[in-house]
Amino acid sequence: MAGHSRRAVVSGAAAVGAAVLLGGCTGGQAPPAAQILAGDAAHPNAAPGRRVVIGFSAPAADHGWLAAITNNARRQARTFSDVEFKMVAAGANAAAQRAALSTLIAERPDVIVVLPYDGKELDGFGVEAMRAGVPVVNLDRAFPNPAAFRLQIKGDNYGMGVAAARFIIARLATRKVDRPVIGEIAGLDFLELTQERSRGFRDTLAAAGLSVANRRAAGFTADTGQREAAHLLQALPHLHAVWNHDDDQGVGVLAAVEAAKRGEFFMVGGAGSRQAMQTIKAGGTVLEATVTYSPSMASSAILLARLIAQQRGLADLAEFEVPKEIVLASETITRDNADAYLHFGF
Repeated sequence: MAGHSRRAVVSGAAAVGAAVLLGGCTGGQAPPAAQILAGDAAHPNAAPGRRVVIGFSAPAADHGWLAAITNNARRQARTFSDVEFKMVAAGANAAAQRAALSTLIAERPDVIVVLPYDGKELDGFGVEAMRAGVPVVNLDRAFPNPAAFRLQIKGDNYGMGVAAARFIIARLATRKVDRPVIGEIAGLDFLELTQERSRGFRDTLAAAGLSVANRRAAGFTADTGQREAAHLLQALPHLHAVWNHDDDQGVGVLAAVEAAKRGEFFMVGGAGSRQAMQTIKAGGTVLEATVTYSPSMASSAILLARLIAQQRGLADLAEFEVPKEIVLASETITRDNADAYLHFGF
């Protein structure tokens, strides 16, 4: 994409992190009105600009986090009168998504936001689109080639593992546990994001002289979480702590814990679902904390894609254009601060 035709930064879009619309809430609750709205005087970049078409593709939702990603993107786009949101079905696998996205390139949207089935497998699509002059916003699952995207926005997967380990280390110290038995229930192991989460967890534990006694890989769903947690509990008749990478699969993990009548350990979740936060607040289960990986990033991806297409920049930055990469920090939610984060829960 060509650079700006004028040396100006349109102010008001710096609060991207606050510009979220969270879908997929449980209990039929409406999502909070936290997104930037068109014409919002406090955010001049929200004022209508050149009309743009934003293409979008994400895998079909097989759990709440992915559902929230698509809901957030769609709803954020609807707040702008100058945005046409064009969603294409991702299909059943990376090959099908690549075919759908190639068709989308031919339609010449102004920008494409894509959460790929697998960043490595869809990397070639990103390169193809960028060479065709269509900027790509790579969401969540990263393309390894920097030439495959104009902007990459994602959560801090390594940081999730770090945050989970730090909570566990501190909690074990409080309980004065000398030789802790620690379990880990990961997500899909073929995904780089899962590998990064485990690496952050492992590295941080190792720095404290600790390690994981048993690790199981689930599939980000309640069923797989319950199955793998049952195996973990059988393998480890006594536990001190568990990190479960994903709060959706955590529903199944908690079911397995209850079925096994285990409660001698505490657990940290992952991603920050509304249900997990409510469970943490209520107490009475092994779940004591969760580390965030918020689907609000999809709302931010749409906001930034629009600015890229309209050749606008961000306030509070000296640069004229949207940055190349944004990594969202992973925060730790406990009973003490859950109320402050509930509106971000998916």
